[in-house]
Amino acid sequence: MGPKYPIPPSAVPFTLSIPDNDLLEFKQLLQLSKIGVQTWENQQEDRRFGVTRKWLSETKEYWLTNYDWRAREKYINSFPNFKMSIQDDVGDVSVHFVALFSEKKDAIPILFMHGWPGSFLEFLPICELLKEKYPSADSPYHVIVPSLPGYTFSGGSVDKDWTIPDVSRIMDQLMRNLGFEKYIAQGGDVGSFVAHELAVKYDGCAGVHLNMMRVVPPSEDDVLNDIEKLAVSNAQQWLKQGMAYALEHGSRPSTIGLVLSSSPLALLAWIGEKFLEWTDEDPSLETILDGVTLYWFTSSMPRSIYPYRELFGGPPGGPPYIEKPFGFSLFPYDVAMGTRKNAEKNGNLVFYRQHERGGHFAALEKPKELWQDVEDFVKIAWEKK
Repeated sequence: MGPKYPIPPSAVPFTLSIPDNDLLEFKQLLQLSKIGVQTWENQQEDRRFGVTRKWLSETKEYWLTNYDWRAREKYINSFPNFKMSIQDDVGDVSVHFVALFSEKKDAIPILFMHGWPGSFLEFLPICELLKEKYPSADSPYHVIVPSLPGYTFSGGSVDKDWTIPDVSRIMDQLMRNLGFEKYIAQGGDVGSFVAHELAVKYDGCAGVHLNMMRVVPPSEDDVLNDIEKLAVSNAQQWLKQGMAYALEHGSRPSTIGLVLSSSPLALLAWIGEKFLEWTDEDPSLETILDGVTLYWFTSSMPRSIYPYRELFGGPPGGPPYIEKPFGFSLFPYDVAMGTRKNAEKNGNLVFYRQHERGGHFAALEKPKELWQDVEDFVKIAWEKK
């Protein structure tokens, strides 16, 4: 067995443990949170007006009586968690990340990045697959899963504007601090925009794989296959009836951030709706509650929605073309139109794969498929670096 990967001393092991008092307060607030009165809209089982009163009531009860946060902590802590203080022009930025380091000298570093309302939890199923498939001594990959600045256990600036370019700068510094001169970036949702920025601006990023791109409607001349037609239909439906939340995040982040920080039940309705609507099949209540509970305990809601000011409140304009190797995976129940033609417009497309099932939270919904795509892309992109 070769020497273990030399983890720098700046990467400090982290163990998640929410104080008992915080857990007690959360349960008291949830117990006292009032369910709104019954209306015609909140009885519609097709959820065309949002979550139903019945779902919210039943999920509240499950959250109070069946959900075991301490068991979820134990699961999260079964993976190697770290924190690193990164020196930046805004000061010290504390970044949390999960990492599976290999002991192979030629192991390829891959940076996986989440979005909103997701977190590093999205990628734990992939980490679980890799732990089973590769002992650390034999893994061909270093897998780094950060909490983006402002999300869960990662800090960010509260004294100045904070943008996606700021996040990409911190992510590149994280990889360099870990000793990686070259790496592959992967992302969906907000993570896709950060990954795009890394590929365009940072020499260390050797290639980028995305499972979401900017929503660009196809032209009348585009020839689409059945999976692409389904993806376009779902994206158009989201544009028509599903993006009001994003405009609120982009134009009034202060208000919505404070409102949703006042009640765990309100946070459940707001975030739970997205997990239900942006997926191929409804996730389990455990999966939804994991994400919402983590956001609650880390006060993530007001800290995490800053990217929406750029994406939905700023001037229009597409991202720069990706010259480096670019891969894309289409999951048709996502909210974006990931057609091959659109992907080719975004960058130097060397890998493209369509899936018949799966939605916005691909790493959670289809971890085996997403990992296989990333692995196949890396085999192409790493040779071209």
